[in-house]
Amino acid sequence: MRRTRVLTAVLALAAGLLAGGPPALAADAPGPAPAANSQAADTYTWRNARIDGGGFVPGIVFNRSEPDLAYARTDIGGAYRWQEPTKSWTPLLDSVGWDDWGHTGVVSIASDSADPDRVYAAVGTYTNDWDPGNGAVMRSADRGASWRKTALPFKLGGNMPGRGMGERLAIDPHDNDVLYLGAPSGHGLWRSTDAGVTWSEVTSFPNPGNYAQDPDDESGYASDTQGIVWVTFDESTGTAGSPTRTVYVGVADKENAVYRSTDAGATWERLAGQPTGYLAHKGVLDAENGHLYLAYSDTGGPYDGGEGRLYRYATATGVWTDISPVAEADTYFGFSGLTVDRQNPGTVMATAYSSWWPDTQIFRSTDSGATWTQAWRYTSYPERENRYVMDVSSSPWLTWGANPSPPEQTPKLGWMTEALEIDPFDSDRMMYGTGATIYGTEELTNWDDDTPFTIRPMVRGLEETAVLDLASPPSGAPLLSALGDIGGFRHTDLTKVPSMMFTQPNFTSTTSLDFAESDPDTVVRVGHVDSGPHVAFSTDNGANWFAGTDPSGVSGGGTVAASADGARFVWSPEGAGVHHTTGFGASWSASQGIPAGAVVESDREDPDTFYGFTSGRFYVSRDGGATFEASPAAGLPAGDSVRFKALPGTAGEIWLAGGEPDGPYGLWHSTDFGQTFTKLPGVEEADTVGFGKAAPGASYQTLFTGARIDGVRGIYRSTDAGASWVRVNDDAHQWGWTGAAITGDPRVFGRVYVATNGRGVIYGDPVDGGGTDPGPSSSCEVTYRVTSTWGDGFQADVRLTNTGTTPWDGWSLTWTFPAGERIAQLWNGAHTQSGSTVTVRNADWNRTVAPGASAAFGFTASGEPADTGPKAFALGGKECATR
Repeated sequence: MRRTRVLTAVLALAAGLLAGGPPALAADAPGPAPAANSQAADTYTWRNARIDGGGFVPGIVFNRSEPDLAYARTDIGGAYRWQEPTKSWTPLLDSVGWDDWGHTGVVSIASDSADPDRVYAAVGTYTNDWDPGNGAVMRSADRGASWRKTALPFKLGGNMPGRGMGERLAIDPHDNDVLYLGAPSGHGLWRSTDAGVTWSEVTSFPNPGNYAQDPDDESGYASDTQGIVWVTFDESTGTAGSPTRTVYVGVADKENAVYRSTDAGATWERLAGQPTGYLAHKGVLDAENGHLYLAYSDTGGPYDGGEGRLYRYATATGVWTDISPVAEADTYFGFSGLTVDRQNPGTVMATAYSSWWPDTQIFRSTDSGATWTQAWRYTSYPERENRYVMDVSSSPWLTWGANPSPPEQTPKLGWMTEALEIDPFDSDRMMYGTGATIYGTEELTNWDDDTPFTIRPMVRGLEETAVLDLASPPSGAPLLSALGDIGGFRHTDLTKVPSMMFTQPNFTSTTSLDFAESDPDTVVRVGHVDSGPHVAFSTDNGANWFAGTDPSGVSGGGTVAASADGARFVWSPEGAGVHHTTGFGASWSASQGIPAGAVVESDREDPDTFYGFTSGRFYVSRDGGATFEASPAAGLPAGDSVRFKALPGTAGEIWLAGGEPDGPYGLWHSTDFGQTFTKLPGVEEADTVGFGKAAPGASYQTLFTGARIDGVRGIYRSTDAGASWVRVNDDAHQWGWTGAAITGDPRVFGRVYVATNGRGVIYGDPVDGGGTDPGPSSSCEVTYRVTSTWGDGFQADVRLTNTGTTPWDGWSLTWTFPAGERIAQLWNGAHTQSGSTVTVRNADWNRTVAPGASAAFGFTASGEPADTGPKAFALGGKECATR
C-alpha cells in the first residue's frame, strides 16, 4: 500500500550520494534462496541522483569513545553512518525489503561506546494501520555493514508525532549487554540483557505515558500516545561489568514527565519537584558536574509547540533550576535540541525547534545555563544580526528561490530542529538536523569570541526524499522528478545537486508530471500547494515554469498527461473530475465518460489518444480527452493500485502493472489501444513499469518493472518484450517500498531510475567496465590500511594517488585478497568481487583525479585480514606502487 511521508499544512523537509551499498540484511531466520532468474549482486551499480536533502532528520548520535563515529536517523529514509575522510554519510538500511518497508522509518539509534563496532536501530514507521507490520530492533556488530533483527510485539513510529524526542533506545555504558527501549502506544519500557537479541517489558516501570497530539483523530495517527521518549544513564553510578545504578527516563505525560531508578531498573520513582504542564523532549546528563539538562515543550512536535522551558536538575541534591534563556511569557516555541560539550561540560546548547517564523533559534551557554547567548538577535526590528554566516553553495536549493522580507531570511537557519549535537571530541564541530537537511559548523567556538562562524550543509550522502513520479525524456535533461515535500528537480547531471527545485509555482509536493514524447521541451506538472494553481507548464524541458489555471473544485494534484505533440493535456485532479485542455491550461473542459479520480496517461505516438484507469476498468479517448469510453478488457486489477504507460514509438501499445495480493496482480500488455490485455505469465506481482533504450541488436525497448518473479521481489529488466526477465538489483539494494514509479533512460541502455519512499531517486547502471586508461605503469600509488578488526571481519581504508602528469577520467583498481577475504560493504566507489579478486571503480563524483591528487574509499569485509594485506594493486591493468 502506498504511503509517503505524512504532510502537514507546513513544509516538512531533509541527502546525498549513495557511495556503495551495504550487504543484505541478515535476519535471525534465514531468508529465501534467490530465484533462478536473479542475477549476481554485482551486475549493477546503484547511486542516488544527488539532491542532498529533502526530509526530516530527527536524530544525530555521536559515539562517546571513538572520534568521527556518528550516525543519523531519518523518519522514513533509514539510518546513516558518517564517513570522515569524505565528509559524507553512507546509508545502512538499503537492504530493507518490500515486505518490511516500514523498517525504513527509524525511531531511535544507539552507538555502543564500549564496543564501537556495535550499533542498534529501533525501526518501524507507523503505529496505526498504515503500516501493517510490527517494529523491530536491528543490531549490528560491524557498524551497520550487516544486521540481524529482533521482531517486537508492537509497532514503532519513526514517522509519527513525537519522533524528534529521544533517544528512546539507549545502551548501558557499564554493561553494554543491557539496553533500554521506550515504546509508544501504552507499551511501556523494555529492556534487553543480551545485547539486543531478546527483549522484555520492565513491568516495574509505573507510567507508559498518556499524551497524544489529538485524541480525537480517527485515523490513529495523531491520537496514539507517544509513550516513553528517552532513556539516559548516569555513568557516575556504576562500575565496568555491572549495570549502571541510576537511570533517568522521559515519559510523554505533562504531569509526570521524568522518572528515575537508583537500583539498575528494579524500582522507579517520579522525580520530585519536577516542572509540570510540559513534555520533556530530551534529557542530557553532564555527569562530571552532576547536572541533568531537560528541554521542555508543551507538545510532542516536530511541527507544533507554542511554549517551552529549559531546566537543570542537580543529581546530588535534587534541586531544580529554571535556566530558560527566554521568559515564559515571551516564548512562542518549545525547546528540543539539546547537547553538552563533552570537552567543556559547562557548555550547553539548545534549540527553539518549533520557531517557524521568522526562523529557528539556537541558544548557547558556557556557564551551565546561568547565562545565554543566541544565534541571532534583533537590532532594530525587523532587522536582525546573526552570529553566523550561511553557506549553502553545496545545496543551493535550500534558499527555495525565495526573497522574503525581514525579519525572515533565506536560507533559514532551520525548522524542526530537534537534533543538535556537539562532537564529543571536537568542541568546534556541531551538527543539527532540520526538516530539510543536516547543517553544521567546524568553527563553533567562534561563537564565544563574537567572531562569525560558517554554517554549511553536512548532508552529502543522506538522501531522504519521497519520490512520487519520474520522467526521462529522449532529449534535454535526463531526469525530471516529482517529489513529496520539496516539489521536484530537473537533473541535467545526476552527479550534481540541482541549483533549484521547480519554482514559479512552488508545489509542496508534485504528484505527477509528463512531457510530450515528440516535443520533450513541453512539460507539465501538477501537485499540492497551499494557495494558487495546482498545475504548471514548461516550454524549455522543465528549466522554467509558468502556472496554469485550475478547474473549479481542485484541491490537489492528482495525475496529468501531455499529448504526444504537446498540444493537449488531460488532468485528473483531486477534488474535481477529469478535465482536458488545448494549449497551456488557460481554460479546462470536463471530460465525459470517465470517473473522477482515474489515473490518466497519454499515447506516446498518437496525439489524439489518452488513457485512464480506475476501479478495474480501462478507459480510452480518441478525441484528445474530450470523451472516454470504457474498454471491454476484463480480468484487470479491481482496485486502484495500478501504474500503466504507453510504449513510445508505437501507437496503441500499453503496459499495465498493479493489483493486490487478494486479487488479480501482475503485468498486462495491450497492442490494440487497451481493448484487450494479456497477462504475462511468470510475473506474480508487479507495481511499476517503464521503458528504456533497447539493448544492442534489439529492436524492442528495454522494459523495467518492480515485481515479484519466481518468488523473488526486485527490480527486473527485460530486453525481449517481456519474454524473459533478469533481476538487476540484489538483496543489499532494496530500499523498502519502491512502488511509485520506475523508468529507463531512452539514451543509455540498461540505466534505470527507481522511485523510493524516503531514499530519493536511485539509478542503476550495468557493470560493463571502468573508466579511461589512467596512463603508464608507475603513475599510481596505493596506500592500504586496516583500521579496525573484530571477530570475523575488519575495516580498511584505501587511498589511490595519481603520481603521473595527466588527470584520470575514471579509474578501476584491482587486487587479490591473500586469505580469501570478502567485501561486505564499500563506500566512495563501486566494487565487484570474483573469488579473491576485487575490482573497485570510481563513483561519479570522484571520477576525475588530477596529478598529485588522490581518491579514497573504504570497506568492511568478512574474514581474517592478512598481516601484510594484498601484495599488488593494478590500475587499468598496470601495476601501482604501494606504501
